[in-house]
Amino acid sequence: MTRVRLGSSMIASAGYDSANRVLEIEFATGAVYHYVDVPLDVYQELLDAASQGRFFHNRIRGVFDCHRVTDEVSAQ
Repeated sequence: MTRVRLGSSMIASAGYDSANRVLEIEFATGAVYHYVDVPLDVYQELLDAASQGRFFHNRIRGVFDCHRVTDEVSAQ
């Protein structure tokens, strides 16, 4: 899945798999999560949001089931 770089201090990038309705978010920490059964319009709204971190907290976190794909990456 290809992710788009975001200008957020919280979210580094996001991508979307329309066949499986999976939203992939890479956080600034390096951790990557998959959010399942996410409608395409939610992904598009995330990309267009004035504050992507605020949008994430209001519209994604706690709304969609998720699982971690990678562990957090420590700064080197």
